[in-house]
Amino acid sequence: MIENNETIDEFLARYTDDVEEAVRKAAAQEIVPRWRRLAAHEVDQKAGPHDLVTDADRKAELYLTEALARLLPGSVVVGEEAVHANPASYGAIRGEAPVWIVDPVDGTRQFVRGEEGFCTLVALAQHGVVHASWTYAPADDRLATAVRGRGAFLDGERLYAGPPEPGRELRVATSHPDYTTDEQKRDLLALRTPGVAPRPCGSAGLEYLAVARGESDATAFSWEAAWDHAAGLLLVEEAGGTHLTRTGEPFRITGGNELPFTAARDAATARRVVALLAGEV
Repeated sequence: MIENNETIDEFLARYTDDVEEAVRKAAAQEIVPRWRRLAAHEVDQKAGPHDLVTDADRKAELYLTEALARLLPGSVVVGEEAVHANPASYGAIRGEAPVWIVDPVDGTRQFVRGEEGFCTLVALAQHGVVHASWTYAPADDRLATAVRGRGAFLDGERLYAGPPEPGRELRVATSHPDYTTDEQKRDLLALRTPGVAPRPCGSAGLEYLAVARGESDATAFSWEAAWDHAAGLLLVEEAGGTHLTRTGEPFRITGGNELPFTAARDAATARRVVALLAGEV
């Protein structure tokens, strides 16, 4: 538990293992037992057939909300399902208190279908700066972590994204058409050009992990929800990558970004993707 006057950096130096334990326990108790065992009454729609929520999402978020707030008194939790119930709670990301940003099941559609492409995302931020992140893929028990200034790791091994191999197509994961405006669809279509191989994304958290590992070259996303991006953006940064919005500025978790935006293995790739999205190539 954080002590009086302790900074976030001091907290992280002492309690990252406790956060990891909370993430793993939330998955073990509330997510994995329901994977491939969901009953019909445990799955609901939010905004439509492509926006699903399950009992695993709700219960894992409740577990993490209690555990994380207990670890860091005075902090607040902004979780996807809590914001759906009370949209005003999203404003805490722009407040003064340390904020835990939680997506209990990122890739809910994949989870509902019984696929492996889902994960749990947790990030710790304050004043719009993400200080630490945890990306946990329960299906194969992989955990990626990042602490600002201390690097990115996957199961304890340092991640280095590195530049793409010269001369081959860029592998870019893009927003699913169901989540884009007509204007954003036109922007994303610009990626269908020689030298670029775009494809629809799966779980955003796992797409960021793929960039941090150098398995994918970039993302091109068109929505701002911080629970989808905060953890992964820090992971990519600490692996040596970068992120830029359509106007060439870094993505802000507090909102007001010019979309679409990219996260990429290196600065040159990010600039190339942004130039295509902005119609400059």
